[in-house]
Amino acid sequence: MTGLLGGVLGAVLGTGLVMVVGRLAVARRPSLVSRVAPYIRDVPTAVPAWTPVTPSDRPSSALVALVRPALEGAAERLERLLGGRESILRRLSRAGSPMTVEAFRFSQVVWGLAGFSAAMCVGLLGPARQPGSAVTWLVVCGGSAIAAILARDSALTRSVRRREQQMLAEFPVVADLLALAVAAGEGPGAALDRVVTSCRGALPDELGVVLAQSRTGVPLATALDECARRSGLAAVSRFAEGFAVAIERGTPLVDVLNAQAGDVREAGKRSLIEAGARKEIAMMVPVVFLIMPVTLLFAFFPGVIGLKLLAP
Repeated sequence: MTGLLGGVLGAVLGTGLVMVVGRLAVARRPSLVSRVAPYIRDVPTAVPAWTPVTPSDRPSSALVALVRPALEGAAERLERLLGGRESILRRLSRAGSPMTVEAFRFSQVVWGLAGFSAAMCVGLLGPARQPGSAVTWLVVCGGSAIAAILARDSALTRSVRRREQQMLAEFPVVADLLALAVAAGEGPGAALDRVVTSCRGALPDELGVVLAQSRTGVPLATALDECARRSGLAAVSRFAEGFAVAIERGTPLVDVLNAQAGDVREAGKRSLIEAGARKEIAMMVPVVFLIMPVTLLFAFFPGVIGLKLLAP
């Protein structure tokens, strides 16, 4: 029995070593394109398909190199299964994230594995060790993985919402700065450059993208129209469209910027009042269930103690 167990373990170990060595040999072998590319450097369409891996002293680098191809394959299968590439690309753009759709799917796979591993660890501590509960807990682990994948998608949506709220908070100040720069005699492009270089935030970063596009040859009005289509906020879309119309038709830009800044401030006040009205019921919960019982206890406790002392 011991010899049979040793043979099985040796076979498993040998198979694993063969798989690891074979995968490393395939991953490290340069392709034909990478070998021919140094001799045709003058051809602009030749892009090296293989780059040498930088040596690393970290023990985790080998594990990452082995696991990454499998995770990338899982990310591709997840993309084919779920779809929605355009929606993810639009949300990544609105969140200001440099990630690609493939990188986002990769992070979803990592989150799913983390959720599966966490549920498996919890099960191994007790629930999954009971007789007849292994299959049930395996289903729970799968549900945890799916929940983690959906949580990563929800995290992207929350980051989009946070960035849009930050842009709305920054919009009045940015509009006022643009109006001051234009009123001082600077052109639209110079005013955008001054705001981008002197401010930090989500909206200045978005305007920096517009300015970078204009410097590469795209007309400023076209870049602003693209910003309006890319943004998910009505205020920013109106600002970009009004800025573009003012540049094309020569309308007074200062008045437009001041009016839009005032509109955003009024919208912020209305949203604050609406949020307070929605939170009114939630604000009553601590008053009714925490503060009021403590107040009643302090009011009646001395009387109860007095009655007990006076009673024979």
